Amino acid sequence: MTSRRDFLKRSAATVATGIIMPSLVAENQLFSRSISANDKIRVGLIGCRGMGWSNLSDFLINPDVDCIALCDIDQGILENRAKELTSIRNVKPQLFGDYRKMLEMRDIDAVIIGTPDHWHCLQMVDACQAGKDVYVEKPIANSIAECDAMVAAATKYNKVVQVGQQQRSGKLWHQMKEYIDTGKLGNIPMVEVWANFNYGALSLPVADSRVPDGVNFDMWLGPAPQRTFNQERFHGSWRMFWDYGGGLLTDWGVHLLDMALWGMNVKGMPNRVLASGGKFAYPQNAPETFDTLSVIYEFDNFIIKWNNVAGTETGPYNRNYGVAFKGTNGTLIANREGWEVIPEGNRLEVMKASPDHQDHKDHVSNFINCMKNRDFNTACTIENGSLCAKYAHLGNISARVSSPLKYDNAKKRFDNKDANKLIYPEYRKPWKFPSL
Repeated sequence: MTSRRDFLKRSAATVATGIIMPSLVAENQLFSRSISANDKIRVGLIGCRGMGWSNLSDFLINPDVDCIALCDIDQGILENRAKELTSIRNVKPQLFGDYRKMLEMRDIDAVIIGTPDHWHCLQMVDACQAGKDVYVEKPIANSIAECDAMVAAATKYNKVVQVGQQQRSGKLWHQMKEYIDTGKLGNIPMVEVWANFNYGALSLPVADSRVPDGVNFDMWLGPAPQRTFNQERFHGSWRMFWDYGGGLLTDWGVHLLDMALWGMNVKGMPNRVLASGGKFAYPQNAPETFDTLSVIYEFDNFIIKWNNVAGTETGPYNRNYGVAFKGTNGTLIANREGWEVIPEGNRLEVMKASPDHQDHKDHVSNFINCMKNRDFNTACTIENGSLCAKYAHLGNISARVSSPLKYDNAKKRFDNKDANKLIYPEYRKPWKFPSL
């Protein structure tokens, strides 16, 4: 039987263009099926509070999907979501506080992972090992080494994986890519990417407090370092602390950098990354991550630039977030509200496009169809999720060590000893880094 690894190698060129040749489709059907095309798909959700529940809501739009299990470390959230799910489908799900127990359910076909970033790797690898397909939120991991482990797990266990970078399924973004590919913009020497959001600055620090009733905080920490409970590091705001997330660059950066890399046909690492950042806008506030950050990714013929100032919500071209392809004939500016072309003089026609706001629903539908057909070429594969997450980590690491960096993706190391210390996370016992 053809392996997932062989399929990915042979289909890489066609995947890059978004076209699947008939021979590859036929070959992909040879993979063993865990479900038939007419069977219902039974899913379990790990992490029920925020994006995990949003993901599940779009899964449940499809009548051929049932959710039979929910898992969360917050008993209050778990029970409330179970009531909501029962009211939607009139089926009472099994409830778990430990995702490993949920993965023992043989009738679960796929899991949705909506937990904090530092949990994604272990849960995804364990799910693949348990024979489940996976829909995992972005960024796929909180470190470069975890990105590699997750790609290896999907390959080893031949599982269908969709990364929650839903713009890959958006008609608006496909139209953007098609326009760029016409070459009408001329040479594109620079791509600008930015995201300015108030939530990135959080608020003033608060004192540690007791763990809220019904919360298994030790399980929430998981492989992250042991520490006392603090509300500013918990629900939602965990993104602004290095042990669990990487600030605006990992939260919004993977979405927007994905579009920049896609538009410029980038498949590998940059020649060099240069970054500078700090807590300059709100130095008194709680986050550890940078409220102000600038990153330059260098390539042979162009550069990609990232900028954010947390605590503000204005930006270039009157957009607080977006991506701009600066061409010699004109500039294409895009975000989820639409894209437009601003000509240089009269070299191009003014162009505008509006979204249909179906990106996420289409992304979920793509995953469901890929599961049924055992098609590993999801709209956002684990390989692409890894690429984008690594770009975000490269920028943060360069700023954290205050040095330009080169990263060798084959040898898995930087040209900087301090940066190398940030590639591989140290898991808190008894949790162990996945061995594949």
